Formats: sequence, structure tokens, C-alpha cells
Amino acid sequence: ASDNSAFGFNALGANTTGSLLSAFGYNALGDNTTGANNSAFGSGALDANTTASNNSAFGYAALGANTTGTRNVGIGTSALGLNTTASDNSALGYFALGINTTGQANSAFGSLALDSNTTGSANSAFGYQALVNVGIGTSNAGFGYNAGLSLTSGSTNTLIGAFAGQSLTTGSGNIVLGYDAD
Repeated sequence: ASDNSAFGFNALGANTTGSLLSAFGYNALGDNTTGANNSAFGSGALDANTTASNNSAFGYAALGANTTGTRNVGIGTSALGLNTTASDNSALGYFALGINTTGQANSAFGSLALDSNTTGSANSAFGYQALVNVGIGTSNAGFGYNAGLSLTSGSTNTLIGAFAGQSLTTGSGNIVLGYDAD
């Protein structure tokens, strides 16, 4: 281990050979053993990370359950909080992608954006609660306040505007443009 910085109880507590690590906060990167190039700022940030590298977590419990997922960015309380093995996700906001576990290559920007996503991949959500209930859908795009609010498992939908597509539940291949449009 080399070139590491730790501040807080058990920050980098289990680290053995991981290098280029920054851990600030209670148990930040606490379980990390060999993972490298990670940054964790906040209590519980990346605390379950063991071998994963190239992750950035900022906020209480951000990427807290991540063990082996790589190239993730979680900014905000519990952003990507339950992510375990998934990679290439970006979440910015309170509980953005909060319960994602294995979904890959998702982007969520806004409080609760894609919060219910667990295994869905290649989704993009921008706005408060955008695509908040999508759990397993893939390749959806929701842009705007509550865009795709009721969508749970649809795929390849494009929903642009506040409340756009809010009556869709499992539809696929839809394009909805405009405020409150369905």
C-alpha cells in the first residue's frame, strides 16, 4: 500500500495493498483490501468496497455496499448506496440510483432519479424523481421533473418534459415529448 490518505475511525481499516486511496469519514473505504484509485468522502462511503478500483463516492453511504463494481461515481446521500458489483454508473443526488445492485452503465442526476433501479442497464434519468420506479428496464431516457414516474420495467422509452409519460407502466419504444404528455 502506498500513497494513501485516511481520516476517520476505521477509514481504510482493512487495506492491505490498495494504493492511491483517499478515505475521509467514519468507515470510509473501511473494508478495502486491494482496491486502488478510489476516493471516499463521507461516513460509510465505499465502506464495503474490497477489491474494486476507480470509484468515487461523496456523501453519507454513497456506494456504501459496493464490493467489486468499478468506475462508478456516487455523489449524494446513499447515491448508488446498494450497488454491489455493477460498473460504469454515475449518480448525483439524494438516493440517485439508490438501490441499484447490478445494473450497468446508468446515469442518474437528481434526487431519487432511478432510485428503484436494481438490475436495469443503460438508463439515463435527469431531474427530480425521473424514472424513479424503473426497476429492471433498459435503455430508457427520462428528462424532467417526474418524467416516467410510473414506468417500472419498460425499455427503449424516451420521455422528455416534466411529468412526461407518467401513465406508462411497462411500455416500450415510446417517445413522449412535453409537459404532462402521455
